[in-house]
Amino acid sequence: MGKTASDLGSESGARIPSVEAILKDELTRGDRALRSVPPVLSHMLASSGQSLVSDAIVARLRGMLASLSTQLLAAKDPARKAEADNAELDLLSDRLASDSVVLSYCYAMAMEGHLAEKFEQRSSIDPILSPLLQELIASDNAATAELAMNTLAAQSRFVQSQRRMDLPLAELPAELFHAILKRWEAHDRHDPAMAPAVKSLKAKYDEGASRIGLLARLVTAMRGGAIAALQLDHAGFALFASALSALGKQPRELAVLACHEHQAARLALSLRAAGLGSSAIKAQFELLHPAERLPSEIEAIAPERASILLNNSNARDAG
Repeated sequence: MGKTASDLGSESGARIPSVEAILKDELTRGDRALRSVPPVLSHMLASSGQSLVSDAIVARLRGMLASLSTQLLAAKDPARKAEADNAELDLLSDRLASDSVVLSYCYAMAMEGHLAEKFEQRSSIDPILSPLLQELIASDNAATAELAMNTLAAQSRFVQSQRRMDLPLAELPAELFHAILKRWEAHDRHDPAMAPAVKSLKAKYDEGASRIGLLARLVTAMRGGAIAALQLDHAGFALFASALSALGKQPRELAVLACHEHQAARLALSLRAAGLGSSAIKAQFELLHPAERLPSEIEAIAPERASILLNNSNARDAG
């Protein structure tokens, strides 16, 4: 994160800049980076020759866009073979890629898959079954145990889907799911097969049964104990991101992106907004951003103030 509050000052005794000012400056830089993501991704999807990590993310994006398109076309024509009419598939994939909201969500999912693999390799954090999830599965509360088991199954499917570079329509957030169907229907509104296809997809959709929905429900079921999910090595990345979203009162996609190495200010404010003190935040930084230095005066920012700073962030305009 560059200089911390303890690094700053001058021989003349000038006032040390507040930790809030430092973090706001770093957050603004992070926001600019996030706002640049959709146009950069659009360019990368149309080209090649990027770095290894970028290639991996772009490959996942291409796969997910193709996966979404294939599912939409199959809903309109169940007998359609996956390899048939590649021109139509490519056209629909390009339409989805031109939507910055769709592209930003797919990017967040690709980044989640990438980070989960990174933490597994670097810190042996299981991307599917974490210690906390095991504890919840063994809960005396039958409803909590069942919810945790369903979450485990959904997380296993997510990891497998990321490896295949797939994204099931049923796993989209409700707002994005319905927006995609609306735009798809409007573009091909004269096709008589469109209306029944959209109706069928809507009938099968259940946000509460999706992985993101299950994770959110599990965090809610934990009530005050949800703070335990803010320990990455204990909760696992998926549950950690959902808890950071819920307790920090921000979209889950931004909670995921806060864990990227160039979003340290967002992570610090997110953890503070979720109610963690400096020692607990430092512990998470050592796992997530070991090369970054956390401002020692982070507790000077109240959780409510950290939440306001995040809500005022321009990163929400990135999609």
